[in-house]
Amino acid sequence: MHPVAIVLVLSAAVAHAGWNIFAKRVPDGGALFVWLGAAWSGIFLLPVTVVIVWRDGMAASWWLAFAVSGVVHLGYFVLLQRGYRVGDLSVVYPLARGTGPLLSVVAAVWLLGERPGLVALAGAAAVVAGVFIIGGLGTGPGVGYGLATGTLIATYTLWDAHAVTALAVPPVLLMCGSALVETVLLAPYALARRDAVGRIWREHRAAVLAVAVLSPLAYVLVLFAMRLAPVSMVAPARELSIVAGSLGAWLLLGEPNPVRRLSGAVIVLAGVAAIAVA
Repeated sequence: MHPVAIVLVLSAAVAHAGWNIFAKRVPDGGALFVWLGAAWSGIFLLPVTVVIVWRDGMAASWWLAFAVSGVVHLGYFVLLQRGYRVGDLSVVYPLARGTGPLLSVVAAVWLLGERPGLVALAGAAAVVAGVFIIGGLGTGPGVGYGLATGTLIATYTLWDAHAVTALAVPPVLLMCGSALVETVLLAPYALARRDAVGRIWREHRAAVLAVAVLSPLAYVLVLFAMRLAPVSMVAPARELSIVAGSLGAWLLLGEPNPVRRLSGAVIVLAGVAAIAVA
């Protein structure tokens, strides 16, 4: 994989794990927390977006890219937040992040015609195996939410890869457009619950702003990486965030089973290394 793509993916992994730890700290936020995060993300990204559009213009096809990306990302965020309400970060997060790249690799090979080598495929398989070891084979509602969220991860990964490559949408512009679509779609729900929105903002302002900054930052870095390397390599490599997220769940949130998590982390690291040298 391209060296710059490796740096982008690793940086994205740290940012991604960070915002998920903040999101887990607000288990009762639900869709209103998602709305606040999306709104602030759009506000932060808007100045850069205006400069890009003023300088380069905007193709009509990009509106479709914004709409599809926004709808899928909205479903992803809402499902993830509900999963965190009923399950541990160390179960929901690894299952979601493990299912996503597995489906992404399969779809990239089947639908996009990508042909990663055996080393890259072995690395992808190791990442997925390590993720599921970290998450364990537990049961309960958290597992279902994790798997459902992973399906949406694969969906937006493939669509957004298409948007930034075939449609040539600038990554920052795609993230801003997606955030604005999410904000508009959830606005009626949020406006009808102003008191709850105000409470979440007062009690969890730091978490809202952290998610608003780290979530788009992590994904913009991944979108740039997708311009330098195939989806079938980028999607599994970004799951290094599982290592940071699982350790954070243990050290910061007090969740159990550190030995299993660390064992899975070693397998994930081996898989990422194989992808990096492929």
